[in-house]
Amino acid sequence: MTCKPRRVVITGVGAVTPYGVGADLFWDNVKQGKSGIKNISIIDATNHPVKIAGEFTDFNAAQYMDPKEAKRMDRFTQLAMVAADEVCNDAGITADNVNPERFGVFVGSAAGGMETIEKNHHLIINRGPAKCSPFTVPMMIVDIAAGRISIAHNAKGPNKAVVTACATAANSIGDAFRAIQYDDADIMIAGGTEAAITNLGMGGFTSARTLSTRNDEPEKASRPYDKDRDGFVMSEGACLLMLEELEHAKKRGAKIYCEIIGYGASADAYDIVAPHPEGDGAALAMKNAIRTAGIKPEDVNYVNTHGTSTSVGDVAEIKALCKVFGDYVTNGSLFVSSTKSIHGHLLGASGGAEAIVCIKAMQENLVPPTINLENRDEAIPAGINLVPNVAQKTDDLNVTMSNSFGFGGHNASLIFKKYKD
Repeated sequence: MTCKPRRVVITGVGAVTPYGVGADLFWDNVKQGKSGIKNISIIDATNHPVKIAGEFTDFNAAQYMDPKEAKRMDRFTQLAMVAADEVCNDAGITADNVNPERFGVFVGSAAGGMETIEKNHHLIINRGPAKCSPFTVPMMIVDIAAGRISIAHNAKGPNKAVVTACATAANSIGDAFRAIQYDDADIMIAGGTEAAITNLGMGGFTSARTLSTRNDEPEKASRPYDKDRDGFVMSEGACLLMLEELEHAKKRGAKIYCEIIGYGASADAYDIVAPHPEGDGAALAMKNAIRTAGIKPEDVNYVNTHGTSTSVGDVAEIKALCKVFGDYVTNGSLFVSSTKSIHGHLLGASGGAEAIVCIKAMQENLVPPTINLENRDEAIPAGINLVPNVAQKTDDLNVTMSNSFGFGGHNASLIFKKYKD
């Protein structure tokens, strides 16, 4: 085992989102500020107060995999399998160019197989226990997406499913970063997957009064930092990165998107759903990421915030940013935007989606906008550049940070940097 941390780069991206299959498709919509929120069609939302979400309306798993196998997977695993195919293809990974014992998978989910749980519970209640599918357990358990991906791609290295609510994908990527840094693997698929637009998922979040009910304007419903916001909008998808040790990537001639240089995690230790009102836990995660990256706060050019469009969460994160970045954020020097305003909140997959946004933004020196920011919340300092409604071009987007926070007080921050040999 080596003691000096090894350098880790990103060599592939894969995304299944409300826009469809493909990281480029996802990014093209995000940078244009084109909302992915629409009326729900994958469940009957007639009796639900919330009738909007970011769903992949036309997703048919049988188009992407063996139909028989697809029937033995919950939707959250199907989405993950499609994203895993893309990230492997994008990274150029084949059975011949990677040692399977050094190839790992860290893919988690906040909720796992909710659709499977609901369906089989309904069968038991209405038709008796004998009608419960023998595949119920291997379809619903949260770690099955990581297990399925390892089987499909012969990845025999470290394998686990992080479960930290909406920080899941960010923690998965951060843990994979550490696994490669300290020589447990040379290459890792990491991120999150989620398919919680179900009766139970919608009902639970609605009862907790966390979702927007702006049903008549789906594309305007997610509005972080706007004083007229009324909650977040749930989305679904799977967003994965390929992380690789630098020399391993160079040896096989891989395309390198960027380097991952920092990861910070913390707990609020405050409340089961509400963030710490002063943003203490969020600030600690960001400070830890900056410390491990070996940079100064002023070296960060852009922060993709957790920014869900809830008043308590948005304000607490802004307070945290002010604690970490001081005048550098309040004088408008630091770009800050929430792309959940565009693609909605993918829960356990959101950290993967927003990591892809940070990576693509650096490639094009283009900061994606916070859309629906029409009447700025007076609790947000006026000097902060929230990139309202239209993307902003810059020549100096070298370091980006992605924040993800989850119920239970889980906080995770990732830092990416343009690659230089």
